[in-house]
Amino acid sequence: MITLFWCPRTRAARALWMLEELGQPFEVKQIDIRDEDSKNNPMFRAASPMGKVPALMDDEVLISDSAAICLYLADRYADAGLAPAFDSPGRGRFLYWMMFTPGVLEPAMAEKFGGWETNKLSHGWGDFDSMIETLESGLKQGPWLMGESFSAADVVVGSSANFLKMFNILPDSPVIEAYIARCLERPAYQRTIARDDTAD
Repeated sequence: MITLFWCPRTRAARALWMLEELGQPFEVKQIDIRDEDSKNNPMFRAASPMGKVPALMDDEVLISDSAAICLYLADRYADAGLAPAFDSPGRGRFLYWMMFTPGVLEPAMAEKFGGWETNKLSHGWGDFDSMIETLESGLKQGPWLMGESFSAADVVVGSSANFLKMFNILPDSPVIEAYIARCLERPAYQRTIARDDTAD
């Protein structure tokens, strides 16, 4: 049985959305990340040494970080069709977009919130504006990042794009707005949002 360690209104929503898309049975254990006693759950700490959510147990596999979890699940449960095969020509593009949120989008968000001085040459993520331009360009062949096929990359990037909108830092971008709307329409994402909204 897959066990997801989850906390509402956190990055754990990505892993929950991925599980909802996967169609495999799973259970959710809520962890209050603001409560040290809750975080000291030994199974949770074994899966997440830093005490961060999400974390996941799948039989003997222990893994944390939302992008890593989504990539693991897409490959482990390949029948769901949420990742190109290892020998597919599209695999490189898929991996790029799987790493786009932790490597580019989230650092660019931190730059925006922190008012950091931008330096496209030394910052691995470029800057906030180039992040937006790259995402828009990646969606132009749409409707999904891999073209016609929805994938785990859309779970990771789509949820992050929605965060941009929720935090009011998404610039005027009809392309990204339409992408967010498509993500929000997915029944699996709706179930994820409903769990977040009704959690204590």
